[in-house]
Amino acid sequence: MTPGHTALIALVDDDEAVRDSLALLLRLHGFATREFASGEAFLAWAGTEPADCVLLDLRMATLSGLDVQAELARRRLGWPIVMLTAHGDVATTRAALKAGAFDFIEKPFDDEVLLQTIRAATQRSAERRTQAEREARFARDLERLTAREREVLGHVLAGRHNREIAVLLDISPRTIEVYKARIMDKLNVDRLPDLVRLALEMGLGRE
Repeated sequence: MTPGHTALIALVDDDEAVRDSLALLLRLHGFATREFASGEAFLAWAGTEPADCVLLDLRMATLSGLDVQAELARRRLGWPIVMLTAHGDVATTRAALKAGAFDFIEKPFDDEVLLQTIRAATQRSAERRTQAEREARFARDLERLTAREREVLGHVLAGRHNREIAVLLDISPRTIEVYKARIMDKLNVDRLPDLVRLALEMGLGRE
C-alpha cells in the first residue's frame, strides 16, 4: 500500500456476527473498516470516501451482492470487490467475476486466504490510485504548454523529424529544438524517448 495510507475495507453483510468477526480480523491486521448491514446502506455511503476493497455478501435480504456490484459499476466506482457467500456455485461465480469481481470466496473462509486476497485487492487499489495521480499530474503539466508547443508535440508523437516539423510550421529546425526542450521541461522528462513514452502512456498520439 501507499506509505502512510491505511487501507479502508467496506464490509457489506446482513449477518451481524460475520460483520463483527471480519471487522475484528481486519483491524487486527492494520486495516480500517466500515460495516454495513445491507446493500442499500452501503450504496448510500458509497462515494462519500474511497474504499480500497469491498467485502460483499452475495445473498442478502433485499439487494443481492450482484445488484450492488452492478450499481457500483453504474456509478463507475471501480473498487475491487471480493464476493462472499455460503451458497456459491459455478454460475454465480461466473456472473460475479464476469461483472468484474476481484475474487470470490465461500463461507466459512480461511482467515489467511481471505487476508491474502484482501492484500492483493488493496494493492490493486494502490496501483490504480498511483496511476490516477500520475494522470492528473500529467494533465496539469500539459495545461502549461502553449498552443505552439502542443502543435510541436503532436508532430513529435507522429514521428516527424525536426526538419519536417520546421517545414510544416515554417520555422527553423533550431527553433523546433528549443520548443522540444521547453516541452520536456514542462512535462518533467529528460530525454525525448521518455517524452514519447510518457505521452503514449497517457493516451496522446494514438490513432
